Amino acid sequence: MLTQPVETASRKIPLLRRVLFDSSNDTFVQFARYTVVGSVALAVDFATLFALTHFAGIYYLTSAAISFILGLAVNYWLSRTWVFSNRTLSNATLEFTIFAAIGVAGLGLNELGMWLLTSKLGLYYLLAKIVTAAVVYVWNFGARKYSLFR
Repeated sequence: MLTQPVETASRKIPLLRRVLFDSSNDTFVQFARYTVVGSVALAVDFATLFALTHFAGIYYLTSAAISFILGLAVNYWLSRTWVFSNRTLSNATLEFTIFAAIGVAGLGLNELGMWLLTSKLGLYYLLAKIVTAAVVYVWNFGARKYSLFR
């Protein structure tokens, strides 16, 4: 009776290790890692958006573009070093160019979504950012996984 919880707990450690440390091509593991990476990149993006808009007085759509680019750089670095172990391309410059192009498409979705939600529907810009971030997150993972890191 006491061995059952111990066995269950010991099974969780290899799964946790696999998710956090081991190289993996498993889409579930990559999605879990991408969620962490996306959260870190979003934190950089969100904090920059707030700081530039609130403290620097920069127009929110300009701030959103700048903050999105910073989040993109964080996302690329972490995705390349931790999330995806396989590369479709051996040329890192071309890989980053395509990664960025997918990000630019995501930026377009981000800007359009923020404009629609804020300017047309009157949603507070930080709430609009949360909604658009979810849409862009799904787009970015799928497009990057299947075009660059199969």
